[in-house]
Amino acid sequence: MSAFRSHHVLFAGGVGLVLVALAACESGSVPESPRPATESAMTDTAPTSSALIERALSFTPPEIEARPVTIEQLGRTRVDNYAWLRDDNWQQVMRDPSVLRADIREMLEAENAYHDEVMSPLKALEERLFQEMRGRIKEDDSSVPARDREWFYYSRFREGGQYPIFARRPADEQGEISGEEIILFDGDAEAEPYDYFRLAAFEHSPDQRLVAWAVDTNGSEYYTIRIRDLASNEDIATLTDEGYGSLVWANDSRTLYWVWRDESARPKRVYRQQIDSAERELVYEEADDGFFINVDRTDGDSWVMVATGDHTTSEIRLYDANNPAAEPLLVAARQQDVEYSLTETGKGMFILTNVDGAVDFKIMRAPVDDPRRENWEEFLEHRPGVYVTGLMGFEHWLVRSERANALPRIIVRNVDSGEQYAIAFEEEAYALGMSGGYEFATDELRFTYESPSTPRQTWDFDMATRERTLRKTQEIPSGHDPEAYTVRRLNITARDGVEVPVTLLHRADVAIDGSPPLLLYGYGAYGLSMPATFSISNLSLVDRGMIYAIAHVRGGTDKGYGWYLDGKLDRKTNTFNDFVDAGRALVEAGYTSEGRMVAFGGSAGGLLVGAAMNQAPELFAGVIGAVPFVDVLNTISDATLPLTPPEWNEWGNPITDEAAYDFMLSYSPYDQVSAQAYPHLLATAGLTDPRVTYWEPAKWVARVRELRTDDGLTLLRTNMGAGHGGASGRFDSLRERAQDYTFALLVAGLADD
Repeated sequence: MSAFRSHHVLFAGGVGLVLVALAACESGSVPESPRPATESAMTDTAPTSSALIERALSFTPPEIEARPVTIEQLGRTRVDNYAWLRDDNWQQVMRDPSVLRADIREMLEAENAYHDEVMSPLKALEERLFQEMRGRIKEDDSSVPARDREWFYYSRFREGGQYPIFARRPADEQGEISGEEIILFDGDAEAEPYDYFRLAAFEHSPDQRLVAWAVDTNGSEYYTIRIRDLASNEDIATLTDEGYGSLVWANDSRTLYWVWRDESARPKRVYRQQIDSAERELVYEEADDGFFINVDRTDGDSWVMVATGDHTTSEIRLYDANNPAAEPLLVAARQQDVEYSLTETGKGMFILTNVDGAVDFKIMRAPVDDPRRENWEEFLEHRPGVYVTGLMGFEHWLVRSERANALPRIIVRNVDSGEQYAIAFEEEAYALGMSGGYEFATDELRFTYESPSTPRQTWDFDMATRERTLRKTQEIPSGHDPEAYTVRRLNITARDGVEVPVTLLHRADVAIDGSPPLLLYGYGAYGLSMPATFSISNLSLVDRGMIYAIAHVRGGTDKGYGWYLDGKLDRKTNTFNDFVDAGRALVEAGYTSEGRMVAFGGSAGGLLVGAAMNQAPELFAGVIGAVPFVDVLNTISDATLPLTPPEWNEWGNPITDEAAYDFMLSYSPYDQVSAQAYPHLLATAGLTDPRVTYWEPAKWVARVRELRTDDGLTLLRTNMGAGHGGASGRFDSLRERAQDYTFALLVAGLADD
């Protein structure tokens, strides 16, 4: 049985799907003893930060040559001084960074050297932040084992290890764990030859004798798919080195469905392959460059699903999981702006869809053996304002997740009796996750609960008896007292009268008198909500007296699917306005002061903070754009880039639509940089990033530095051996976050030498 799926994140076409998870929380990491912060402590450190900034400004940044290129498009003309930073050979650079053009490499390396020179006096602070974050991780941590018949599967880390170990132990006749551990995959050993190592899949076969795994070793997101024999613990086949990372077994345990990625890094084909054969059978090819592909299985393992779609439209074909040679079944042909996903139970197939104008989605029901569109019957009507975000199926149960008023909830329904109930939670702001494990015929649901002050808890929930069993609490070796923190959920009024939720975390002893610095985080795209999670990184800011805030701006789905629709296409500027208005409201409420705020956004969140910086530069002391999507007009006008065609439904198509061109130009952070004073800026990039290509932050930094009228810092840090998600090891990624937060503390006046 597959893990919980949410329909709106089925297709990884968005620029920021990797980064969002990293920015919101550190899944599987664990938090330290809080260090009290007081007003006097803040005052004491401010002169140090001022002196450090003064020193930093004494260095001369590299000169990035302007090489003007005139672009004619739809009868309009624009000049791009830094278009030369885009290597024409970029597809090869993604696969082999050594072929990067020499003048571009020289520029990126010079910027890295400048960044390191400016930040060098803060290495001690960076190291303290890193050690604090690492101290909040239980280094030899492990997941809660999940049963699949005669085995319990889990992952764990060894102390000091960067990568997970996958293992299993046998189950006894009573269904309890017994016997010795058997290591199936040692991530540290497998990663040892590589500078970068990221798994996209590790799936054991239905007969539990084999594992299919997919790995990327340079950050380009081209995955090598291998088959491992669990008896010998040796790889017996390599199917491709051009995989998308999406794969699934048929029930015969000999057939694998996997997705192939083309030369433009788009998932275009699904192959079916016998693992002992070099021959692959093409079962589906997507003709539309705007549609991406994933493969999965239904919860009861009756069907293999080939799901295609863009951000707003979906289409699913079903392949008999017991008979790979059978003809596929098209569930419902693609219809513009209609989404659907399937969940199998013992009493039918349930379809989560927005068909017939169900903006916040409704649930339909159909036979498992023939869930085509003509067999759909309404099961749960559309309820405006109650957004159904996902379904999970069991033999006797249908579980749905919903979000209302920017808070999630879990609803359990018995499909035999029709009885349903909600699982209750009490905090003001929190986050939930669900996992069904591997077994279909079970009454057990596993869910996680956390909040900005409460470490993650893993619960097993008996859906029949409603009994909760706490299986694990995220352990913070260096100590953590949730009572030392305050979590708030505010609703601020945006300029058009709409109420925007803001989640706050701060030390309980911080005075709300305008003096604390504040980090404001936002994303606001692709219908992704920003959950109120626990973060081991954010505590290092909060424990120094900084307030951490999340603005749940339009463009996400925090307040329903309509919240997403109200922040895309020709309403995209609502996203930026919400962020700026949230910042101003926090100033008015005394949580911070103008010029004491740091904006942080990654990927599409980089677009958010870049646009906010252009609109209200005086509000921010600094801005951090992590792999930021800032060269919007150029990127969405380049149909050769991997993610551009799927993006037209999100942003508009400036290649053919004059109104889309003009509107996009009006907010594109790169194009709208102007001659004005700007906050201190840090932008980060990954050389092999296929989602936000390295040249976007590089061009942005060049243009800001060229046009800003003040002498503020403009820094670029490029990871020359990683992609969109940054460094792959759990500690290496913490190091990068420590570097980001060192910059935040510096510009906020909290850098202690």
